[in-house]
Amino acid sequence: MNHCAVNVALYSPRSKQWAMTERPATAVRRDRASLAIGPSSIEWHQGKLIIEISERTMPWAQPLRGRITVTPQALPGRAWTLAESGAHWWSPIAPVARISVAFVNPATSWSGTAYLDSNGGAAPLEDTFADWDWCRAPHRDGTAALYDVRRRDGSTDSLALRFAKSGQVEMLEPPAAARLPRTRWGIRRHIRSDTSAARVGKTLEDTPFYARSLVHTRLFGENTVAMHESLSLGRFASPVVQAMLPFRMPRVRG
Repeated sequence: MNHCAVNVALYSPRSKQWAMTERPATAVRRDRASLAIGPSSIEWHQGKLIIEISERTMPWAQPLRGRITVTPQALPGRAWTLAESGAHWWSPIAPVARISVAFVNPATSWSGTAYLDSNGGAAPLEDTFADWDWCRAPHRDGTAALYDVRRRDGSTDSLALRFAKSGQVEMLEPPAAARLPRTRWGIRRHIRSDTSAARVGKTLEDTPFYARSLVHTRLFGENTVAMHESLSLGRFASPVVQAMLPFRMPRVRG
């Protein structure tokens, strides 16, 4: 509770706005249906998730203000463990959803498909995991989501799920792993795909320990564009990266 932040990333063909300001427990207010961290808030209201953003970008401290409305179309109400100890889990809260975005700063708005999930745990990620690859992609009547984790003890796990608007969940056999090019920082990344010809369309975040990309691929017999992430916890835990984090994630008192 003493290290909370709202992370916002807006991408356009010409620019990127990014904010993630850490705040102490005194700046956090929450109840069963809402969470406020500093001037930003998240609230369930009449079956919709309303996200009010009031942040400043890094590193240029420009205002980032707007509203995001997420309307779930499927609520599976399930979670999957990512570690045998049960200390880490992943919950796709609304894997099939609609989104409406209306920002004042910068002036932009759109609507489309959306995805909402949650990761939780009882221990630092870097104590359990070496790295992971994750992706979600629109698929027929819903969403496909795939998770590959590699733990520090050498064990691995792979999840392949398909979510329908009806709320039905299919657990599928994960496709073969297709290697993707390393990032500028040298992070290894791969994606589960029906074809080895999966390709990166655009890398949206390229950091020493994390990459977020749009990947053109084929999943479960359907061509799609996946939102993909690769996370290296070994890199994250290194003293050099830890020293760099405050420049992208400043801390304020309230």
